[in-house]
Amino acid sequence: MSDNVAAPTATPESETRTFRMEILVVILLGVVSVATAYATFQAALYDGMQATAYAEGQNAQTEAESLYLEANQQFIQDAQTLSRLAELSIASESTDPAAAAVASATYDEIYFMNVSDDLDGAIQRADAENAADPTMYTSPLDDEDYQASLYGAWAEKDDASAATVAQGDEYNGYGDRLTLAATLMAITLFLLGVAAVVRRERTKLILVGFGMTVFVVSVVMTAMVPFTWL
Repeated sequence: MSDNVAAPTATPESETRTFRMEILVVILLGVVSVATAYATFQAALYDGMQATAYAEGQNAQTEAESLYLEANQQFIQDAQTLSRLAELSIASESTDPAAAAVASATYDEIYFMNVSDDLDGAIQRADAENAADPTMYTSPLDDEDYQASLYGAWAEKDDASAATVAQGDEYNGYGDRLTLAATLMAITLFLLGVAAVVRRERTKLILVGFGMTVFVVSVVMTAMVPFTWL
């Protein structure tokens, strides 16, 4: 002989609660889906901005290297010119009038043809310092204004390149942070999806609670990244 046990029947109150929970899960799925799409879209934009910044930084660095080689070549040429002028200056003081005249004329010609305005200013300032203190030689090549005129363009372009690459690194960090946030949101979507099909209310609440905790963390991470657009 067996006893017939009646299956528990759902009360109107429990059905209403279950319906509301299912509606809540659906709404949360929609909110998390939109947030995931936003984070993914922003991450893609930052990845593109990173690639552009790195390309621009590399181009600027290539240009900077070209400017440096050009400036260094001019520096070597100026050093050779100064060496030649020093020889001619000594030769112009020769006791042979004819040789002294030739050396002086050659000095003037080389100075006119090969000495730039920046180098000329450096020579004059160095001559003044050497005259003021004969015990210490001051080279025109060490003049700060002359050095700036030669290597200033290179330094400016090199700094611009470094700044652009640094900006690319910042974009990369933003993109990585958004990618991580989108991954966390995907976990939330998975948990909400499972919660949508689970019938047991306690299990559903645990899944929704844990999923939304993860979602809140991802939202905070996303909010810390500046908004960008195309």
